[in-house]
Amino acid sequence: MLGYTLKRIAQLLVTMLGVVTLVFFALRLIPGDAASALAGENVSASAMERMREEMGLNEPLWFQFFDYMRSIVSLDFGNTIATNLPVADMILKALPITLIISVITIVLTVFISIPLGTLAAYMAHKGKKALDNAITWCAMVVDLMPTFWTALLLLLLLSLGLGLFPASGKVTLEDPELLLKRIAIPIIVMSLSQIATLARITRTAVLEVLSEDYVRTARSLGMSEIAVVFRHALKNAALPIVTVVGLSFGNLLNGTVIVEFIFTLPGIGTLLVNGINSRDYTLVQTLILFYAFLFIAINFLTDLVYKKIDPRVQF
Repeated sequence: MLGYTLKRIAQLLVTMLGVVTLVFFALRLIPGDAASALAGENVSASAMERMREEMGLNEPLWFQFFDYMRSIVSLDFGNTIATNLPVADMILKALPITLIISVITIVLTVFISIPLGTLAAYMAHKGKKALDNAITWCAMVVDLMPTFWTALLLLLLLSLGLGLFPASGKVTLEDPELLLKRIAIPIIVMSLSQIATLARITRTAVLEVLSEDYVRTARSLGMSEIAVVFRHALKNAALPIVTVVGLSFGNLLNGTVIVEFIFTLPGIGTLLVNGINSRDYTLVQTLILFYAFLFIAINFLTDLVYKKIDPRVQF
């Protein structure tokens, strides 16, 4: 286990270095820069040049890159170009909203989709196709619906139509009830596609193992169907399910960018959109790296869970 973990850490460090390099140079290829975004169209060329010099944008690209690498190693993310506020403080202020939405969504996804997918697999195994087909087709239809379309539809129905949840308003951690009302629709939007995907994966994985010898042996020993399905079949079908859960959490963080922007939630996603609009290199780079590093860390933890579930898994 130790050797496997060390190899995965080495691979993780190489991946992180590649992500840092890619993010830095990709942003520099975008037309325009922070100085032109802040200055507008009526600023003289000399004033624009002074702004670029003050922001360090006139330095050679390789010098900017190594200075950026040094700041990352020292965990000094600097200040935003647009507002001159500390990037770390802005991220820490916006992070709780995004994490609350993501964690609640993934918990709902796991507790709804895994039993649903297992039930569909059991019904298919027993030859009862009606319920299995209904669950499968519903999951496929929901999975095909774009997130932004689902968000707008539920906003019209649950907020503007039925008035169950507010469409906008103040978001504060000091009022949990108001916070839950504000994030209820975003959680529903993000849960739907995740539940559909994980339910289909669970159905396929469980259905494959229900015909295995150890399942028949468990039945012959007089175990109840619930014990056979959830203790033996589901446990041995766990690897693909764990994979999808890990990837789902990473995808949720990406999905919050669209959902937070639509529902005007002050999370990481909204912060990223504002940074892109203002060409704020410092803020955008840090946020993209935050997303990337968190996604890499989730994959790393998923690999460790693999090894725990099945010791035969190799690097």
